[in-house]
Amino acid sequence: MLKKFLLPILLLHCVFTFGQIEFEFGELSIFESDFKTYEKDTTANAVFLYEKGENYFEVRNGYIMLITKYHAKKKIINKNGFDHADIEIPYYHSDRSTEEVSKIRAITHNNGVKSSLDQSNIFDEDINEHWSQKKFTFPNVQEGSVLEYSYEIQSPYLYNLKGWYFQDDIPKIYTEYNAKIPANYRYNRSLKGELNLDVNEATVRERCFRLPSRPNQSSHCEVLKYVMEHVPAFKDDEEYMLGATNYRSKLEFELSEKLGFDGINTKYTKTWRDVDRQLRGDKDVGGQLRKKNYFERNIPLDLFTQSEDKLTKAKNIYRFVQSYYTWNEKFGVLWENRVKQAFDERTGNVAEINITLINLLNAADLDADAMLVSTREHGLPKKSHPVMTDFNYLIAKVDIDGTSYLLDATEKNLNFGMLPYRCLNYYGRVMDLDDGSYWFDIEPEKSNVRSVRLQMELDFESGSGSGVFDEISTGYEAYFKRNYLATMTEEEYLDKFDESTINDFYVEDFQVDEEKSNENQLVEHYEFTLENVGNGSTVLVNPFAIRYFKKNPFQSENRYYPVDFGYVRTFQYYASINIPEGYKIKEIPNPMNVGLPDNSGVLRFNCNESQGKVMVQFSLHLKYTQYTSEGYAYVKKFFENAVTAQNNSYVVFEKI
Repeated sequence: MLKKFLLPILLLHCVFTFGQIEFEFGELSIFESDFKTYEKDTTANAVFLYEKGENYFEVRNGYIMLITKYHAKKKIINKNGFDHADIEIPYYHSDRSTEEVSKIRAITHNNGVKSSLDQSNIFDEDINEHWSQKKFTFPNVQEGSVLEYSYEIQSPYLYNLKGWYFQDDIPKIYTEYNAKIPANYRYNRSLKGELNLDVNEATVRERCFRLPSRPNQSSHCEVLKYVMEHVPAFKDDEEYMLGATNYRSKLEFELSEKLGFDGINTKYTKTWRDVDRQLRGDKDVGGQLRKKNYFERNIPLDLFTQSEDKLTKAKNIYRFVQSYYTWNEKFGVLWENRVKQAFDERTGNVAEINITLINLLNAADLDADAMLVSTREHGLPKKSHPVMTDFNYLIAKVDIDGTSYLLDATEKNLNFGMLPYRCLNYYGRVMDLDDGSYWFDIEPEKSNVRSVRLQMELDFESGSGSGVFDEISTGYEAYFKRNYLATMTEEEYLDKFDESTINDFYVEDFQVDEEKSNENQLVEHYEFTLENVGNGSTVLVNPFAIRYFKKNPFQSENRYYPVDFGYVRTFQYYASINIPEGYKIKEIPNPMNVGLPDNSGVLRFNCNESQGKVMVQFSLHLKYTQYTSEGYAYVKKFFENAVTAQNNSYVVFEKI
């Protein structure tokens, strides 16, 4: 899933490149001046020709400062790349101090003509309570411009040594990061993403850092240099992926320990035992999770007494919280929650709603704890050590008769024991305040099926057709369908449904079959007509009146991160089509039987003639939730076959 390396490691290899030749600011190399298009990505609208960053520590005005220097050159290839002329430089601040951005320089190069940025055109903008940014736009930007800029950031926050993004949303021909870190500052570091470093150097420079107040004491420095060349653009708009933060190639630093010249050592990286101890003593956290007496007094007694069966009791409590609250669309974890206020107002964030659920489950003598998770977009939490900002969501975990259930009561149509799709992110941390926290895997529902069973009558004399079909959805497919139906009227739904089918297909009647539907299954019944089916001596009919895939969701030639579906899924289509009187079958589509490596997916398609009918069977089954980037080509081809089967298969009828 993620490749992590402890750095520094040995020098991998060193290649000569134009980027290793230093040029003064404002000067372009011959390569940069003559650059027109990027052959490795002809779709790119802009390209980083050169990028270099540097971090080091320096004493300024009596204080140790973390210094960041940055220098970059971008090529604007066409007008669609003009957005890359807008630059934002974020900086952090608190009530006591702030980072300072200075020495901003920017030049637009147009065929030897230089246009410099006027300092009066640099603006400040607040992002939130602690972050602001410097903003400017390059002057005189044209197709073919080279945009060059540099700046410096002085930071009193030594923990803000964050690392380096090697990968961006446009390609980079050369990107280099350097750091000089005194030995008394220790940082955890990791390289994320699936791209390899072209240069990976680490050396020690003796006695490179000292404080003016302690001239006789000095520290060695670790000198680092990391380079990547020809870095592809990271495209985060593709289907089926976890958060971009998991896969974008970058180097991360996290302050672990400071060894003071005065002999005082400070540890910043805690263990989970430290976190557990802190949470037990935190009145805000423990107090919110131990309000079961309040809920016992304010909840109808029969919620706890109407059933002796533990699982039934848990489901009743879960459904009560689901129906009682309206989610305000905000997330939340253990802090800054007001559970009693949320209960009184019948609305709250994720944490407030699910903490209520936890309290009610415990009030019913069920064993429930809070579990911290990270949503798919937010990224995977680190398992090596606690980083509380890795988590942005809180759910409930309840154990009943040896089985564990993960619950989130924010969604009205979500079944007991299922989590919203946004939470299907592999694992979380259960915060057992009594016995200590532990990791727990998130295992999605395994039966997630969309199945269409269709009967169709064709009349080539009138060029029309009619029929009925049932669509049966289970698991997450049923959950998504229920949510979709809840957002619109029946008329709106049928209009959109007609748009997704073959041409001249019209739904005449629709209803949800309540008798056959249940909490894990949704059954819909449709009656339809077809127009302009065709007539004549030879008629071609696509047997797929309903299609799951109009086009391949995977379009990129290469993918540098896994395909992640979130849950295993199956698509089925069964059809029975009459052979009109006076016609016979001249040709049927070839069968298809395709598998993914390691039997991780199966695609089957078959048509045959039986008792005056054409019988159609189609099944696509994905057995894994995630497929590696190395297997992307197989997944892409797999879905290409599915699209071909549904869109380009025809039964040929011939008049007798």
